[in-house]
Amino acid sequence: MGRQDGPDERHRRPAGVSDATVTALGKLSEALEAIERARGHLYSLHQLVGHADLMLDDAVARFREAGHDAIAERISTDLLGRNVIAGRWTFQIVEDFDDGYYALFRDVDRQAREELVGGRRHLYEAEMKERRRTRGRPGHEARPGAAG
Repeated sequence: MGRQDGPDERHRRPAGVSDATVTALGKLSEALEAIERARGHLYSLHQLVGHADLMLDDAVARFREAGHDAIAERISTDLLGRNVIAGRWTFQIVEDFDDGYYALFRDVDRQAREELVGGRRHLYEAEMKERRRTRGRPGHEARPGAAG
């Protein structure tokens, strides 16, 4: 395989790195990607709950206008601004997740890549691309700007 018809250097396996190591790093990367998705859902939860809490202001006003003061008062005192988990609003959950589990997960991934493959990312996928692409076909180039 010519150097121009393959992945760039940052997506090439360093000499001496085993298939088992590339596979293990690929699984770790896949797990991190799942955590990235979970983090996005956590931020969605944060925004949706925050939006719902702000919408309660309008609900309270409309219940009062309709003469349902007891319901308006219950929403205003029991629900509006309530913690979603003991002692926490969603921003605090997001911060705890980001600063704890998520930060450690990213650090473990980075450290493993640095120690084992000089920090290279997505080696498993780069090698899969090489196995699956059809050399010489448009849309199957090894990298941007490379001839197929």
